[in-house]
Amino acid sequence: MRECGMLLPIFSLPSRYGIGCFSKEAYEFVDTLQSAGQRYWQILPLGPTGFGDSPYQSFSAFAGNPLLIDLEQLIQKGLLEKEECEEIDFGKNLRSVDYDKVHAGRSILLHKAYERWKKVKGFERPDGVHEEAAKELMEDTQDYCFYMALREYFDDTEWSQWDEEIRMRRPEAVRRYYDELSDEIGYHEFTQLIFTHQWKRLKDYANSHGIKIIGDIPIYVAFDGADAWAHPELFQFDEEGMPKAVAGCPPDAFSETGQLWGNPLYDWGYHERTGFGWWIRRTDYSFKLYDLVRIDHFRGFDEYYSVPYGAENALGGHWEKGPGMKLFHTLKGWFGSLPVIAEDLGMLTPSVHALLEESGFPGMKILEFAFDATGSSTYLPHNYKNTNCVVYTGTHDNDTVRGWFERLSGADLQFTTEYVNVSKTESAHVNWDFIRLALSSIADLAIIPVQDYLGLDSSARINEPGTVGTNWKWRMLDGELTKEIAQKSRRMARLYGRY
Repeated sequence: MRECGMLLPIFSLPSRYGIGCFSKEAYEFVDTLQSAGQRYWQILPLGPTGFGDSPYQSFSAFAGNPLLIDLEQLIQKGLLEKEECEEIDFGKNLRSVDYDKVHAGRSILLHKAYERWKKVKGFERPDGVHEEAAKELMEDTQDYCFYMALREYFDDTEWSQWDEEIRMRRPEAVRRYYDELSDEIGYHEFTQLIFTHQWKRLKDYANSHGIKIIGDIPIYVAFDGADAWAHPELFQFDEEGMPKAVAGCPPDAFSETGQLWGNPLYDWGYHERTGFGWWIRRTDYSFKLYDLVRIDHFRGFDEYYSVPYGAENALGGHWEKGPGMKLFHTLKGWFGSLPVIAEDLGMLTPSVHALLEESGFPGMKILEFAFDATGSSTYLPHNYKNTNCVVYTGTHDNDTVRGWFERLSGADLQFTTEYVNVSKTESAHVNWDFIRLALSSIADLAIIPVQDYLGLDSSARINEPGTVGTNWKWRMLDGELTKEIAQKSRRMARLYGRY
């Protein structure tokens, strides 16, 4: 079945109070998707963000980002006052998230809401979150809630800097801190309940309007996170709880010295001996959040890049063998069919191609990677071997298609203009030419970033891999995705059999 959708992170939605969230604008975006003939909304990971505010560096694989909570719903429930929210400085730039101000302001307000929530008799759970669901949620998020309370107790430092007794999770210390920080733990449980309620309500609304949600499983977890602290046995750590090696990728088009991600690497031998139980739990949690899951860095399950801990860059890394189909056979045995997309990008080897083929998962085709002067790229639409793939103009890691096209030069530019039948002087409208190219391809699913429907330049880029400080901030303006754009999107979806 030929379908299409749009890519837009939650934080990129227009909304009040500094950052896109589960607000009325999110529901309006669902309505726009429906009117535009779309069937999918692809978002980025929903976990609480840590280093660099990246959704791929989350404090937990089993928790939601409190920054995405809609404050207006808390006002409606009487847990906040409108004046309190309007007094906070969340930043004045509607195009960009000011994370420092958003973190500080929302922390103040969510703590106020928590204090009032505790005092409201009979208001033990937010509306719509039943006791059974709340209990299941607590089982998923309890490590995160305890970890964040501890992290705040130790002045927002990562767990490797904590006192030795709790850093190493000595049982007596764990019990003592759990009792001492019970109220702080309760605050984080409260934010997770609110997050879950609001996200479930938004997802149910999307599903009821024919829109499915595509989310992410980042292959790695952050070192500064609950998973690494609470379950060191899952990772390649030494006896002191420090990494032996960390994740990254070798030099590529994004970085001459490779990318040093710094995430802890899995002890795949341990995971296999325990029947991949942690991965079953993680996959189950992800399917609670999303209808379709994109598996980030799929090649890492075939081979992963290991960089010695403490290295300044990724040049000294090497490849190690991953779990391969053992993991996916286990997951399929547990869940049956796996509604996933494999992010099979980067330097791929024959064994990665074999793993993708055996898994049966659809891979990704990125048009911005297709146009070199040789004309031999597998990302060119005429080179697609079958329909079992997802085509993108670009992803959150790419420039906008307009910004990318404006930087093309030489033989690559000549080949691109001839292939697409477009002139360099038409860059202001070239976005529609590449959208047409994606939608007309044989790929079962076509996903287009919203910035490309809007025809925005490089200033609308979401992330530039290998850089820190300017990413994950872009926001769409209210009313920018107009009815005219939605109608044109709908006509094009219908024209190419995706509506």
